Amino acid sequence: MKLITFHSNHKVCAGYLLENMVVVCQEGEGADQALLNLCKAGSSSVQDWVKNEIRRVPLSSVELLAPIPEPLRDILCVGKNYFEHAKEFHNSGYDSSSKEAVPQYPIIFTKATTSVIANGAAVNSALDYTNSVDYEGELGVVIGKRAFQVAKEDAMSYVFGYTIINDVTSRELQKRHGQWTIGKGLDTFCPMGPWLVTADEIKDVSQLELVTTVNGEVRQKVSVADLIFDIPTLISTITATTTLLPGDIIATGTPVGVGIGFTPPKYLKPGDEVKVSITSLGELHNPIS
Repeated sequence: MKLITFHSNHKVCAGYLLENMVVVCQEGEGADQALLNLCKAGSSSVQDWVKNEIRRVPLSSVELLAPIPEPLRDILCVGKNYFEHAKEFHNSGYDSSSKEAVPQYPIIFTKATTSVIANGAAVNSALDYTNSVDYEGELGVVIGKRAFQVAKEDAMSYVFGYTIINDVTSRELQKRHGQWTIGKGLDTFCPMGPWLVTADEIKDVSQLELVTTVNGEVRQKVSVADLIFDIPTLISTITATTTLLPGDIIATGTPVGVGIGFTPPKYLKPGDEVKVSITSLGELHNPIS
């Protein structure tokens, strides 16, 4: 099921997508946290929640918000998690994470919740005074129940669903500050959406294909099967020492083809349009302002 958060009739609403129609299940107060609350309630709660149908409206008539507009905590992100991108970034001169091109263990960092924007919303490139804005199309994993010291073989049962994330980055700020928080967490630098697809719709997540285009030009194209550290490994690694909570979001890493990998770098500029599509998850598109 494709769960969405959106504006309709001057109200924040939540519901699900049924072909080209939106079924409104909640509106007004609390609707902005509806999908987060579904994660907390567990996957079994979705079927009961969708019975609260209020009305149906065309998808074209609503303004989408990020599926979870205000995440409970910062987005957990994974650096250098596709082989060719790990080499690309390591060779760029901007990699302060380690002396190794391909990491032995997952590199985890975070993006601020205030960086989250919706499908169609503009990335404010003016916030990066270094003019080094880059794109990173990624698969996002949404956690569905409290998780601590989870074994790899059990990890997928903790996944509520999936979404698309663009881990927009200021390369110069990323390099200057060593740790990646400032270069990754700028306001508007985490487009997310267009919706949250429940895990039961995705039979084999490793078979999903991710494609990123800039102004129609394909820059990234990869199978999720090519991850260095797959989703069970990421969940097991993080929860070995840290509790994941329902609604937590993991951005699993970006493939080769980011702007910094070109000579000269192909940074984003006002007027550009970035689209990230993933099989069965839709298309996340954002203009650069």
